Amino acid sequence: MKRDVKAIVKEMTLEEKAGMCSGKDFWHLKGVERLGIPEVMVSDGPHGLRKQAEEADHLGLNESIKAVCFPTACATACSFDRDLLQEMGERLGEECQAEDVSVILGPAVNIKRSPLCGRNFEYFSEDPYLASQMAAAHIKGVQSKNVGTSIKHFAANNQEHRRMSCSSEIDERTFREIYLGAFETAIKEAKPDTVMCSYNKINGEFASENHRLLTEILRDEWGFEGYVMSDWGAVNERVKGLKAGLDLEMPGSGGYTDKEIVEAVKNGTMDESVLDTAVERILNVVFHYVDNRQEGTFDREEDHKLAAKIAAESMVLLKNEGILPLKPEGKKIAFIGKFAEQPRFQGGGSSHINSFKITSALDAVKEVTEVTYAQGYDIKEDKTDEKLHKEAVQAAKEADVAVIFAGLPDAFESEGYDRTHMRMPQCQNTLISDITKVQKNVVVVLHNGSPVEMPWADDVQGILEAYLCGEAVGQAEVDLLFGKANPCGKLAETVPYKLSDNPSYLYFPGDGKTVEYKEGVFVGYRYYDTKEMPVRYPFGYGLSYTTFAYSDMQISAEEIKDTDTLKVSLKVKNTGNVAGKEIVQLYVADKTGAASRPVKELKNFVKVELQPQEEKTVEMELDKRSFAWYCTELQDWYAATGEYEILAAASSQDVRLRKTVRVVSSQEIPLHVHMNTTISELMENPKTNSVIQELASSLIEHMGGSQDGEEGTAAAEAITPEMSMKMMENAPLRAMRSFMGMNGEELEALIKKLQEAASM
Repeated sequence: MKRDVKAIVKEMTLEEKAGMCSGKDFWHLKGVERLGIPEVMVSDGPHGLRKQAEEADHLGLNESIKAVCFPTACATACSFDRDLLQEMGERLGEECQAEDVSVILGPAVNIKRSPLCGRNFEYFSEDPYLASQMAAAHIKGVQSKNVGTSIKHFAANNQEHRRMSCSSEIDERTFREIYLGAFETAIKEAKPDTVMCSYNKINGEFASENHRLLTEILRDEWGFEGYVMSDWGAVNERVKGLKAGLDLEMPGSGGYTDKEIVEAVKNGTMDESVLDTAVERILNVVFHYVDNRQEGTFDREEDHKLAAKIAAESMVLLKNEGILPLKPEGKKIAFIGKFAEQPRFQGGGSSHINSFKITSALDAVKEVTEVTYAQGYDIKEDKTDEKLHKEAVQAAKEADVAVIFAGLPDAFESEGYDRTHMRMPQCQNTLISDITKVQKNVVVVLHNGSPVEMPWADDVQGILEAYLCGEAVGQAEVDLLFGKANPCGKLAETVPYKLSDNPSYLYFPGDGKTVEYKEGVFVGYRYYDTKEMPVRYPFGYGLSYTTFAYSDMQISAEEIKDTDTLKVSLKVKNTGNVAGKEIVQLYVADKTGAASRPVKELKNFVKVELQPQEEKTVEMELDKRSFAWYCTELQDWYAATGEYEILAAASSQDVRLRKTVRVVSSQEIPLHVHMNTTISELMENPKTNSVIQELASSLIEHMGGSQDGEEGTAAAEAITPEMSMKMMENAPLRAMRSFMGMNGEELEALIKKLQEAASM
């Protein structure tokens, strides 16, 4: 049935309307029984249902229902698989219906600006395009079951340190391209029911009361129609926030801020229509869920199997010197490390799932072969336990192959605080190093939510990055280690050699009051690749048990308008002996020189499954945004006229094929001519070029460029033609007074003539 929400709002008292704009408790919205408005529940996600019952809290101190923990975003992003994320979303939506949860709080798309952010395990990528694509698929999946999502944390929340008060100081272009970019496409294409605003300030103003962010950009520009909720406790000034576009405060404030809203309407400082609009937005989402209520199924065993499948698709094989897949026949294999028995598969904080079942690698390997096991280390503190250490080294020495399960304990990364370094516990690094001295066949399996330094990487034969891959992590690890599944994940973030290589190193996490985003758009691989800096493993990198060849790249046109769509196709062949999946990445390199840009940016990708020796043609599209950068002067996205390279790559540093396309812009950046406009700016503009060319040669002459000096003379050596040309190009118009003897009236006349030409 179709509800007349506006009519319902008219029936509500002022107090009832104000009450709808804050939570009843930690997880429920208020209802109005006399008007048929039910109380509905929201619950933490995004990689599992953390539904709490009584004595609810935000950070997971109290017990939640038994649920299924799917792989976290740091892992699923490495799948580069939109369909897989949608399938996971659908299953989460089913679970929410079964448990009567109207909105699941996620996905989280904040950019991985620094490896140190304590919540990176919940975030997808350092790349806004990849993050947005993964988020859009997740949202579509959940909402196909008539359950809402809450994309978060909007915006520029890229650290835990002082996250509730610190101001992210960020320029407009960087904000648009990187930090809003991760949200924009997901919101426009997948239309999440809700958006969760972040705790932090943005350029001095709290996100929760930022009208430009919550109304002008989110609603007016992007067309968002749902409601905006606060992160838990993010409200600073409630009435100002409501005016800015913050509809729902979570959790409740015991009625205090409801009274503030009522008073603001009564004393005329806020129009009641602002409140009415917020209530309408909330009720539209509430009734959509209630009117499409289903029984839902929560088959934990089946969902556990799906978690294992997703984990196997997401793990990344970083190194393999012929040691993998393992052959159990006639081999003595040792599993070493506490994480083999008690895996770390999720992060700490509000997303922590009370998993109904956990499959460790030791559990899963029983179906394949017998292994010896040694704990090797403890995780309570970073201290070598000599007894455990010696047992592990001896077990490795006596085996044919040692598989070491290592990584970051819970205490090393969590919501609420950031890491201070990129190192694993020293006791684990020492253990790996000592084992490599007695055993040459070593594989390391990593459990971590963010990159770690790997001082032992050159001394082991295999590295499998498992990230935090959910409750079925052990099953996926064993399937990959023994070849039942073929690794097909690729890194959604760069792994640098050391922390100080990271572009935000000098600025993260700021002084506690502000944090400056001085690296601008050069985040992650955009920085490393542009700077030509060596990294441990580049963005988009990942190995397989087979090999792939790219060929026959085609583009639909050699020249397009910026309003056109470019179609790109190429052939991919599995040149090995086992079936596998390849992730083909499409990057765009701007060759126009119109703006300072990274050497390449990811703009599309496709994952293709191929049998041995099978070849398929894959197709992708590029639109205007694939070529554009955000021009603050236009306050719009701008693709300059000129040449762009289209790069088909296996990683950001492994370009296989390339084509060049010319893009013709339908926009023009206005040229405002004034005394300090340079000659080169005027020469580059076709409209003013002819005017300034008349003066250029004369200006060069006056600057000494045509001096008649014999070769080798002091005059000729002091003022070369090249020097004169560059001095002329870089000279502002006011230089005409000094070098050409123009008076003020003549200069003003020239500027007027140039202004008229520029505006034609």
